[in-house]
Amino acid sequence: MPAEKALGLVVRTYDWSETSRIATIWTREFGKVRVLAKGGRRLKSNFEVALDLLTVCSIVLLRKSSGLDLLTEARVEERFGGLRTNLRALYGGYYVAELLGEGTQEYDPHPALFELSLDTLRKLAAGGDVAGLVSAYELGWLGELGLRPVLHRCAACQTDRLPAGPLMFSPIAGGVVCPECAASQRDRRSMSRQALAALEELTAGELPPVTSEVRQLLGHYVSTVLGRRPRLLGYLG
Repeated sequence: MPAEKALGLVVRTYDWSETSRIATIWTREFGKVRVLAKGGRRLKSNFEVALDLLTVCSIVLLRKSSGLDLLTEARVEERFGGLRTNLRALYGGYYVAELLGEGTQEYDPHPALFELSLDTLRKLAAGGDVAGLVSAYELGWLGELGLRPVLHRCAACQTDRLPAGPLMFSPIAGGVVCPECAASQRDRRSMSRQALAALEELTAGELPPVTSEVRQLLGHYVSTVLGRRPRLLGYLG
């Protein structure tokens, strides 16, 4: 079986035996892959520190028809040292890893999501606004999954006649819902016009001030998509 090369971000690792490790790596070329690194726990190995969490590395792997792929080489390409000096930014980085590791399918490449992930980690490491960067990332992740929330019309009945006052937001419906549809959505939450405006700006690629309301709405939506509350979400405020 021929070896294949890829550029990937390490999003999870755990020990497999006294000498080996299993890693989940999110690659630009293949999407999420799970690999066995034989000898990965040895002090002197072919992998060195390349399998540390949130490390970008060039890898060589042997694809298997079933079970884990075999990692034969990994070389560090980029690390985000600034995350180690800012605990909240580090939690933001771990949250990116959690969404990639548990909110995507294996061998489903999304090059744009890979680049967004690295760009977000770089900005977090540089001291960027954690709430804004995490919120923008969530929307980008949702967009790549085809689940970006509908904001300009009712996500349930598709009407664009929304009330002028406070709105309702339903993750199950997929976004903003009109008063008539909101009555049948048990997961509905109220949403202010200010929150809607912030979500629109984030979707357009801007980085406005993000309020706790926006964080709660997006956290609720991401939790619904995953089927559980992300472990790191509570550390982000």
